[in-house]
Amino acid sequence: MKVLSVMRMSVCVLLCLVFLGITSGYASEKCMTCHEQKSPGLYRQWKESTHAANGITCIDCHGANEGESDAFLHEGELIATLVTPQDCGACHEQEATETDNSYHATAGLILDSKDAYLAHVAGGSPVAIAGCEQCHGSKVVIDPDSPNKLARNSWPNTGIGRLNPDGSKGSCTPCHTRHGFDKAQARRPEACAKCHLGPDHPQKEIYDESKHGNAFYTNVDKMNLNAEDWVVGQDYYAAPTCATCHMSATGKQPVTHDVGKRISWTLRPPVSKHKENWEAKRANMKDVCTACHGASFVDGHYYQFDAVVRLYNEKFAKPAGEIINLVRKNGLLENKAGFSNDIEWTYWEIWHHEGRRARHGAAMMGPDYTWWHGIYEVAQNFYFKLIPQARAYNNPEVNAYLDKLLTEDPMHNWLSRESADLKSDIRSGKMQKVYKKLFEMR
Repeated sequence: MKVLSVMRMSVCVLLCLVFLGITSGYASEKCMTCHEQKSPGLYRQWKESTHAANGITCIDCHGANEGESDAFLHEGELIATLVTPQDCGACHEQEATETDNSYHATAGLILDSKDAYLAHVAGGSPVAIAGCEQCHGSKVVIDPDSPNKLARNSWPNTGIGRLNPDGSKGSCTPCHTRHGFDKAQARRPEACAKCHLGPDHPQKEIYDESKHGNAFYTNVDKMNLNAEDWVVGQDYYAAPTCATCHMSATGKQPVTHDVGKRISWTLRPPVSKHKENWEAKRANMKDVCTACHGASFVDGHYYQFDAVVRLYNEKFAKPAGEIINLVRKNGLLENKAGFSNDIEWTYWEIWHHEGRRARHGAAMMGPDYTWWHGIYEVAQNFYFKLIPQARAYNNPEVNAYLDKLLTEDPMHNWLSRESADLKSDIRSGKMQKVYKKLFEMR
């Protein structure tokens, strides 16, 4: 009797699975038939995708369960417009886990940062929604009166750190553009260019000016972008892309969707710091570099890059931070709101714009961004905006700090010396000795 019961149960389960497969297939067929007519571009993208080739259809990604906050009834099927990393993780579990642990997934936390504050108060909410949140991500809000249950002030949004109704963070589609999800497209530098460009983080422009970018665009037909594994030095070797350095496989490392695993400095804040486990992360990146470069070349690059970061930190970032702190400590700001005083804007642009450009330029071998768009503008704003603005308060403590900095620090006392003497120091190597410690610090 027990055997018969088990057999009956097995038959029932099998029949249920067959029924579900039939109904799922019928639902998918309805989706495709309709969308082929109503949104042919979307349909064609899917039709030519790897998803389609493997039988992954609309309902597999957009199907929803009863009780999901963003689920709604559409043509007899319960679906959700939003496809989240949690949904993608049903098939791509490792990729979803790595993404959730990455800096990309936390980008939506900028909603409580100074960047978002500035966009809302100096600009206004519309620009924060259509600007900042379209890269960093927004909190997607449910609107029960909306046809797709997503509030229009939070959808559409493909921000990399989007905060989704199901509790997941992030979005896969900024890199794997729907509905083709083409891996070749995600491997190209343009995939990152929606967000990684502009005055405060111009990685795409830096890449384009670098020899890496030049080599890519010259040899794009040799990049084998559709390869299944795409291992640098094996499947391609003409040039690296953003994905090569930060995500893609090497002979020793697998693909990762944790974009921080190979980054040793944090170049975002006012003062750069080494990341946790930075030596291991640097070793990971050096492994990528040595697929094409000799070890001495790679070591030399990091020797120069580290010195630029320390130069920015020690010569400009730390003193600038101390100046602004003394101004605030002594209650010298005329207006109460953040960014309502000239000196605050000057300080912001020194670290948030020019300082970042310099650091990223050095990191990615973009000399124009390292100097002309970077340290050149840092120095100009530091010496001829920030310091005069601080002097204008005529505060004893602020003035005492500035006097000591500009007369006793050999990196700054050039302002009070003769040009002929300074040129002599440059030719003799004496000037380089002032900065020697920046190459040797850890």
